[in-house]
Amino acid sequence: MRRTTGAHAAVRLLTVCVGAFVSGVVVTATACTPANVIGGSVTGSTRVSPGGLPIFRDPASMRSPEQQPESVQQPVQKPAEVPRALRVVKQAPVEQTQEGPRPPLEAHASFDGLGIGFTGAPSPQPLRNPSDNALAVGPHHVFQIVNSRYAVFSKKGARYDTTGSVLLGSAATNTIFQGLGGQCEARNNGDAVVKYDQLADRWLVVMPIFRRPANDSTGPFSICYAVSVGPDPLGPYYKYEFLRPLFPDYPRLAVWPDGYYVGTSTGDDVIEKHACVVDRARMLRGLSATEQCVIVKDVNFLNPADLDGWGLPPAGAPNLIFATGGTQLKKIFNDDGIYYWSFHVDWDDPSKTKLTGPTKIAVAPYHYLCDGQLTSCVSQPDTTRSLDAQGDKLMNRVVYRRMGNVESIVALHSVNSSRQRGGVRWYEFRLDRARKPQLYQQGTYAPDGFYRWMGSIGIDADGNIAMGYSFGGNPKYPGQRFAARLASDPPGTLGYRESILAEGEATQRNTLRWEDYTALAMDPSDDCTFWYVGDYIKKGAASYSTRIGAFRVPTCVGKGQR
Repeated sequence: MRRTTGAHAAVRLLTVCVGAFVSGVVVTATACTPANVIGGSVTGSTRVSPGGLPIFRDPASMRSPEQQPESVQQPVQKPAEVPRALRVVKQAPVEQTQEGPRPPLEAHASFDGLGIGFTGAPSPQPLRNPSDNALAVGPHHVFQIVNSRYAVFSKKGARYDTTGSVLLGSAATNTIFQGLGGQCEARNNGDAVVKYDQLADRWLVVMPIFRRPANDSTGPFSICYAVSVGPDPLGPYYKYEFLRPLFPDYPRLAVWPDGYYVGTSTGDDVIEKHACVVDRARMLRGLSATEQCVIVKDVNFLNPADLDGWGLPPAGAPNLIFATGGTQLKKIFNDDGIYYWSFHVDWDDPSKTKLTGPTKIAVAPYHYLCDGQLTSCVSQPDTTRSLDAQGDKLMNRVVYRRMGNVESIVALHSVNSSRQRGGVRWYEFRLDRARKPQLYQQGTYAPDGFYRWMGSIGIDADGNIAMGYSFGGNPKYPGQRFAARLASDPPGTLGYRESILAEGEATQRNTLRWEDYTALAMDPSDDCTFWYVGDYIKKGAASYSTRIGAFRVPTCVGKGQR
């Protein structure tokens, strides 16, 4: 069956990706080849019509065909409604209990994104909660997605005089896929994520579809990819839909030279994750492409390493995928390792694609903050409603950077602190000569008796590390802060004192869900500036605001090429 929309045809590449996992041995994915094509003529291989369709710039056209974004989730554990006492855990001596000696870094850009305070076209309905913040930054633009809506902002520089002016939005995320047809165009489930591919000067949007096709109770789910045809995030895009046999929840997206890697999860009530990769080289040219996936059981959420900067890994180097230990559904909330897999993809012969692991990296013992996800323990003033911490997983992003011959990977998650509150546990791993990750340094940032959680981390061109995170705990309202370290600081410490990006002004009362994740992105223009986004509540507001901010370590020299 074929479908053509207007003068443009778009291709839906329908793939079924199934693999097997046996602990401790090599796993080989089955080939994922097009099973059906809609749009365009097909002779030997599928084609995507050049250019696709541009993103709509007319606010009247930005509303999704479905006025109310769907809120579809797998069954989840029933969350606790009252605060629970944190288990006291004896911490290894990696906890930083005082702030660093240097003055806090200043935010040189700070503005409200989607949510209360957004200055662009309003959403026809309140934004969903949790927000699922995603952020990408290019040479001239800042691109934000909050679940089922997105917006594009200006970035001061050669093209624009100011930062934070709304260029597009808010718009329904699935309008990016208009002209593709099928589930990607018709549905707007949320959980979409965005990346800027600095190696190609392109933009990438990934959106999962959480419902099976109508009248098919056993049919496949879908995951949707849009790759900009050129450097303009306002369109046009090449658009793809891949079928998935399993619910593709909580996508974690990464750029790697040989593919776009995505980790997803079957749901909150099963211990089953998916390591997937699509053919980046073909998608950048708008050609037919395939997705290869491996199903991994009995592990936590998988995070593929996401490349920042201009230093490339060796040709053919596999992507590395990371996860915390423990298993919330089995009530195992403690561990002393971070685990990784090596994911080698072969586009010419998918039978040679393999996922190898897990391999344990020994780290200081930790206990999940709040015993994991969908629980209730981060206290707020003036209410018994406490917030979720997503303490069971490594957070978005796990970042790879090559600096000369040094290959570093940074990651973080939320853990219990010695003061029975929450801290940000962070790591820097370095690859040895065999390209195996080794622990280089680790720390738990918990300088006082408040909660720090739901963080996101990055490393600049000079090896300085920064992180943004949610901050709160009675009597403080939830808000957003950030901190950083010089590469020369003592191992495991953040030498810059904490900076406030958005001070919370009120309590969130309508739900325990808080963000699901924040996002920190690196500015490709200088390879020094960190951009961060997270939620806060304005005084008297019924819903959340998001604050986007930019900061840098002043000594960073950088090696930006744009």
